[in-house]
Amino acid sequence: MDEILLLIGGSQGSGIETSSLILTSAMARLGYGVLSNREYYSNIVGRHSYIHVRASATRLPSALTYPVHAVAALDAESVFQHFDDIARGGYLIYDTGVSKTKLRQVASMEPETRARVELNLKGIGSGDSVEDLVRVLESSYEVKAVGLSYNSILDVLASKLGVPRAEAHRFRSSIVVGAIWGLTGLDLDALHYAVDRRFGRRPRVAETNKTLLEGLVEEVRSSYGTPLNLSKPSLSIKELLLVSGNDAVAMGKIVGGLRYQAYYPITPATDESVFHETFERLEVEGESLGSIVVVQTEDEIAAVNSAIGAALAGVRAATSTSGPGFSLMVEGLGWAGMNETPVVITYYQRGGPSTGMPTRGSQADLLFTMFASHGEFPRVVISSGDHIEAFYDAIWAFNIAERYQIPVIHLLDKFLANMTTTIPIPDFTKVKIERGATLLEAENGAWRRFDKKNPVSPRPVLGSGAITWYTGDEHNEWGHITEDALNRLEMYEKRWRKLEVIDSEMPEEERAILYKGGGSDFLLIGWGSVKGVALEALEVLEGKGYRGSLLQLKVFQPFPSRLVSKILSNFDPERIIGVENNIMGQATALIAMNTGLTVRKHVLKYTGRPMYVMEVVDAIIDILKGRRSRVVLSYGK
Repeated sequence: MDEILLLIGGSQGSGIETSSLILTSAMARLGYGVLSNREYYSNIVGRHSYIHVRASATRLPSALTYPVHAVAALDAESVFQHFDDIARGGYLIYDTGVSKTKLRQVASMEPETRARVELNLKGIGSGDSVEDLVRVLESSYEVKAVGLSYNSILDVLASKLGVPRAEAHRFRSSIVVGAIWGLTGLDLDALHYAVDRRFGRRPRVAETNKTLLEGLVEEVRSSYGTPLNLSKPSLSIKELLLVSGNDAVAMGKIVGGLRYQAYYPITPATDESVFHETFERLEVEGESLGSIVVVQTEDEIAAVNSAIGAALAGVRAATSTSGPGFSLMVEGLGWAGMNETPVVITYYQRGGPSTGMPTRGSQADLLFTMFASHGEFPRVVISSGDHIEAFYDAIWAFNIAERYQIPVIHLLDKFLANMTTTIPIPDFTKVKIERGATLLEAENGAWRRFDKKNPVSPRPVLGSGAITWYTGDEHNEWGHITEDALNRLEMYEKRWRKLEVIDSEMPEEERAILYKGGGSDFLLIGWGSVKGVALEALEVLEGKGYRGSLLQLKVFQPFPSRLVSKILSNFDPERIIGVENNIMGQATALIAMNTGLTVRKHVLKYTGRPMYVMEVVDAIIDILKGRRSRVVLSYGK
């Protein structure tokens, strides 16, 4: 097989994230392209959680799809939740110890979900127990059940290693890894490597895992063979990084010169700052490359304000957050705009409003970032479409912030943040550091910090020798408070002219990118994580006779109005389709605002789950055939 799709399900806190990390690390070690997404409830322990994995021998996957070739379930709920995600002829790995469990006995399942599953069971003619369901799947849907007694396996492990039964049962989540690896027929050494990578500092845990995995792989292969055997990898890229979106941004910031990161813990942004904490002291071969100061503040207000203070002191400073946290940062954002302060806010969108769905994804905060804070002031809003873009964009955000002395909002979504994937080693020859008119040393004495004649005035940092004044009030060129009408007009326009400068200096082709352009008969418009799923949907659609293009929007302020207008003018308005994870079609609303052109067709999703290739393909065909003009997607558990 050139690629396989897998799903591992279990309760929150049962170890499936570790299982996924071991599985994907082993596959990446062998040279496969890997993409995995973690979907989980916002409680600490108990609710249903699952990992969706795609491994490919021929490409670096950029999106996920259904059905999957195998579902590996750690509990009864995962069997009930995901039986209809399995492809005909696929595999269900499950614990025979839960065979008698009935749907109504799954206490962790939400009432709405239980009602839906109950209807699905009735729809396929199944009873309400796991064994009833397995029987129907095997007889009517060609699903092959791999039933394993998890407790017996762990009891044997305890006896073999001479450890207490309770200790052996902590390794329950490794059972599904061994079962999956057995079906794939892949080299066991790679799995050992992944275990050592995860548990290198805990050799006893590593060895126990290896013993369990070896036995399971042998048992599964002897009983079921290797039906999910992957082809040898044929990627042209030989060196790969396995990273999450949080990791990619964190690494980009470090390469871009980050020296101060402030944050208050919030899903899904926290992992980025935790990564930074791991590398607060940077050393290569014993040589110090400097330090990063990472501060967990008492709230998001303090986080953005301390980052602004660090930026005034001359270092590259940033904070990262999500919707509720950014709501608290808005006043600080306005202060940075008033005082022309180069600060970067990395914004990971999740489900709102209010607390919303803290661990689910969204693209519903675009308009908020564009207009957040009262008054008018320039800011740049950029959006990354994949992990490698996130790396480079994190550096770009710093360059823009310091070159033009403005706040920059780097916009991502939870899907990118929590998806782990393989990417090429970044090309460091593409990395440039632009600090603009930043003066680390200046003449002593009072300084005209806000020169009205220059949209981007020389910026002496605190400690440079220059005396400067900063205030949240309107001020004159020296920074002193004034409410004079003419001064207000001149200072307001001085700040606003920055957008004109940026618009003239930043190529529009960097702000909006056309993929598969030329002679196409329809156009998709997307941004953020939509990029990957849209590009793969176009491939599938081309095989069905539909030739389309994708316009990826990367910079929303200043908006690439001329280029977007030109591209849209080449397509029939009835065959231009916006694809977004929100209910409003927010990116297409900004197109209308900046170009006067209205996008009438939409594919939207706001369940908190990512878009999947197969549902996007079906939606686009429906629109192109004139069946619907607005399709709302809903696939996903």
